[in-house]
Amino acid sequence: MDIRPYEPGDRASCLSVFDSLTPSLLDATARPVFESWLDRPDNKYFVMEHEETVVGCGGYSLSPDQSTATLRWGMIRADAQKMGLGRFLLMYRIREIGKAGTVGVVFAHPPRPSAGFFEKQGFRVNGVELVKKLTVCT
Repeated sequence: MDIRPYEPGDRASCLSVFDSLTPSLLDATARPVFESWLDRPDNKYFVMEHEETVVGCGGYSLSPDQSTATLRWGMIRADAQKMGLGRFLLMYRIREIGKAGTVGVVFAHPPRPSAGFFEKQGFRVNGVELVKKLTVCT
């Protein structure tokens, strides 16, 4: 298992992961939004590889004052789910967010079918958002 920064050459693989989750988990109308996300060079986005194949991807963004982070476009290919990969990718992103040293809260806006996954990882519903306080160990 390897997680590394997204590169433009990963675009097709990430779109394939997205497509594997449509329509059961993701709405196909969100694909253009995801495509534009991938095209922005300033994003913090990662790909997860297993045996040289992209099985997942996910990233985050920081608020302007870097006090909060929002998880963005985290997904595991449909045929690779239920093996702990989603949790591994989530924990990797939280670790990367923690490196900023200023983030106190992490937001997640998952599709409804994924909300339970985030709750099991310590996120709590806050209105229509899922929120987790970030505790950084030094």
